[in-house]
Amino acid sequence: MNQTIPRPARGDERVAVRSPLRRLLGRPEIGALIGALALFVFFAVTAETFLRAGALSTVLYASSTFGIMAVSVSLLMIGGEFDLSAGVMVTTSALVASMCSYQFSLNVWAGVAISLVVTLALGFLNGVLYVKTGLPSFIITLGTFFMLAGANLGVTKAVSGNVATPSISDMAGFQAAKRVFASDLTVFGVQVKITVVWWLLMVAVATWLLLRTRAGNWIFAVGGAAGSARAVGVPVTRTRIGLFMGVAFTAWFSGMHLLFAFDSVQSGEGVGNEFFYIICAVIGGCLLTGGYGSAVGAAIGAFIFGMTNKGIIYAEWNPDWFKFFLGGMLLIATVVNLVVLRRGELAE
Repeated sequence: MNQTIPRPARGDERVAVRSPLRRLLGRPEIGALIGALALFVFFAVTAETFLRAGALSTVLYASSTFGIMAVSVSLLMIGGEFDLSAGVMVTTSALVASMCSYQFSLNVWAGVAISLVVTLALGFLNGVLYVKTGLPSFIITLGTFFMLAGANLGVTKAVSGNVATPSISDMAGFQAAKRVFASDLTVFGVQVKITVVWWLLMVAVATWLLLRTRAGNWIFAVGGAAGSARAVGVPVTRTRIGLFMGVAFTAWFSGMHLLFAFDSVQSGEGVGNEFFYIICAVIGGCLLTGGYGSAVGAAIGAFIFGMTNKGIIYAEWNPDWFKFFLGGMLLIATVVNLVVLRRGELAE
């Protein structure tokens, strides 16, 4: 008599318990975290002043100025798109606030509010042009990049007769706005720029948005497969426009810091910074193909950027090599992220 040997029951893969190692390898920021720790140890050994409280504060400040933008850029990249106008948009927002306040003798806060409306409108325009034309976001935002760069210079010279805006440090509301956007805080006896606090807060909000809200699911879905996402009811158009406006919001905030930290703005600033924002996001684990990444990873990428930027100076190396090292780290981070992602997939 033949007996059928029962096969062991196989659990549902959807409710299978993943080991801590699998969960760790599945995180987008793990590669960047390993790189950040290695880089921190490297500069701690090679640069005598790197571990001083003042030096670390400077590193955090440099990281925050790019990290604030990297947060929204990472969300946009997770959604599968790019914004090459982000760098000059920061300058545009600062110029609008400064010139509106100065030329119309307004309270500085009025200029800040006008700048917010204008900058969000620019982000909305980028999003609408992208979804209506179907052209790659690279092309759309490259066009707005050149238009804004030209307008920044042309309008500033036409209005002020110079390539920079006049100082607004003596205008009503300036000191109050400076406390919000560009003040210093004392933490355990160390001076820390308020941008560091805003940066960490934005990272926390973006992480909550991605991992705990329906909008976060939409962002991942749009970046992973927009057609499939649309088929199951995801508002693809609204999500994409919202992501471009998110970049515009952080550009406005960064522009306000630029204005109130220096009280005057050079119209040619910001060109090229968009690539640094993208680099921070990519080093932090965001894939160029979309659908994968995290705001925490982008923050770690920005910290790596800040450490490299200031660590080279503290180590007394030639700063002309900064971009060389940054490019090397980008390549290494991209390879590490790819390896970690593949190992995470194999561990499933």
